[in-house]
Amino acid sequence: MTQPPRLTDRQTLDRMRRRAAQAGPVQFLQEAAADEVQERLAAVNRRFTAAAIVTPWPDLWRERLPDATCIPDTELLDLEEGQHDLVIHALSLHWADDPIGQLVQCRRALRPDGLLLVTLFGGQTLHELRTALAEAETRATGGLSPRVLPMAEVRDLGGLLQRAGLALPVADTMPYHVTYRDVLHLMHDLRGMGETNAMEARHRSPLRRDILPLVQQIYHGTFAEPNGRLPATFEIVTLTGWAPSADQQKPLRPGSASHRLADVLGTDEVPLKDGND
Repeated sequence: MTQPPRLTDRQTLDRMRRRAAQAGPVQFLQEAAADEVQERLAAVNRRFTAAAIVTPWPDLWRERLPDATCIPDTELLDLEEGQHDLVIHALSLHWADDPIGQLVQCRRALRPDGLLLVTLFGGQTLHELRTALAEAETRATGGLSPRVLPMAEVRDLGGLLQRAGLALPVADTMPYHVTYRDVLHLMHDLRGMGETNAMEARHRSPLRRDILPLVQQIYHGTFAEPNGRLPATFEIVTLTGWAPSADQQKPLRPGSASHRLADVLGTDEVPLKDGND
């Protein structure tokens, strides 16, 4: 059986994260995603007692959910089957070579009617930087190399939950708009997040020095705000699904309703004309 191509160079990703942690990580997006998860948990009328969190940044979560078990986002997750009523996959699924496999592992770790909450970067993330890098490198070298991780659109991510066997799937998105003085400051933050280029297919040589001023020029000319600052979009997608259970609410079969919608709304029902009328 042919193995799919690897998206991520895990050794490089781990090294980037270690360097970010040693330098003092930039975690405002991790914190924003964690806040969103906690708000959603507060809205669920249930007390979770056996939580697991998949995260490369356990210290951030230990302050928020001190009783939860934190594990790294390795290819094979350190989760025991049926042991958790809550699993949180925290802002790292976009680096997975097999995202469905990660979701399946999380679902298997859940007890019946357990909750899975996933946050990850979506397709609009860093679209400004991707555009500027692609145009600058094409102008300077006549070619193009992968510089920014490709990320999935929310409409595609929602389908992953169903494919992983989760019930009541929901996918939604929240864009975060950050501004920077210049491209160098944006790249500094990306290094501090541990979110720079760790793709397996990347060029091993760094970006040429003569290309960076062109990136800045294109970025500023295309996207700069009136005050001259450069916007950077980070789209955080949240996926929610439940482990199947016989007690869960299920949608009614078509035609099984006991009341007409028109009666409930107090309106007159008007039959649709068919195409021959």
